[in-house]
Amino acid sequence: MRVGVMIGPERGDSARKVARMIDDVTWAEQAGLDTAWVPQIPTDFDALTAVALMGARTERIEIGTAVVPLQAQHPIALARQALSAQAATGGRLALGVGPSHHWIVRDMLGLPYEKPAAFTRDYLDVLDAALRGPGPVDVENGTFTVHNPLDLGPVGPLPVLIAALGPVMLALAGERADGTVLWMADERAVADHVVPRITKAAEGAGRPAPRVVAGIPVCLCRTAEVDAARERANRILGEAEISPNYQRLLDYGDARDIGDLCAAGDEAAILARFRRFADAGVTDLSVRLLPIGEGRDELVASKRRTRDMLAALAVEVR
Repeated sequence: MRVGVMIGPERGDSARKVARMIDDVTWAEQAGLDTAWVPQIPTDFDALTAVALMGARTERIEIGTAVVPLQAQHPIALARQALSAQAATGGRLALGVGPSHHWIVRDMLGLPYEKPAAFTRDYLDVLDAALRGPGPVDVENGTFTVHNPLDLGPVGPLPVLIAALGPVMLALAGERADGTVLWMADERAVADHVVPRITKAAEGAGRPAPRVVAGIPVCLCRTAEVDAARERANRILGEAEISPNYQRLLDYGDARDIGDLCAAGDEAAILARFRRFADAGVTDLSVRLLPIGEGRDELVASKRRTRDMLAALAVEVR
């Protein structure tokens, strides 16, 4: 199992945000981590722009998006942006995409949120054709009519990962993509729900074994602080739990909230949790560092302790 870290979004003005993201990805590469994952949230920095910035300052680490919502832009525009970011990284982009949630697409953007799986399938028809460029993109399906020249092409393999939570989306990810990017999936949900469905679909389509990227919060702390770490995870990361998509995914596992998914405790406890995810079939772990403490200095020190431990544990589970 490869281990990576989530980078961004960060609070503060854009200039300082860029500097912090570059500092974080530079650390991740120097620490030997395999991947860095950039979340795309409605209120913050553009993930693919961040990927391009980080790629220009690194040489080895894979940098992925987790994930770009499809409804926010036309597939030709997304392909153009992704191919540009991939070139900026020297071919190290992993493009995570997904149909997002009703509270983002419908309530925030004012766009239709109907039949997201069918929309994703039609979107992939165009996106896949564009990512095979350079050349004309000619696709007509139930959603898109596209006849678009494109002079860009990939500088290397460009894996596409789909945020897939339910059975239909997992089948689509297995049939059409290189894997899935997960959030709110514990070990049992991965082992009993995600891996069997996506693997069966990939095998049926004659595709390689899919990547399964699982995102979890991690906090190195004393045993007496575990409950506080889980409470903090629920307080600062729990907003997404209102989504019916995530609620259904939680029902496949034992976790009831993001606090239950948090790997918290000493190094041995966190390593044991990592190994359970690996045994469940996770190929890539995406760690959301979760510092605890009172005041900025304690939070910064907690983050540094947790990330140093993460670099050491990555070797143990690779």
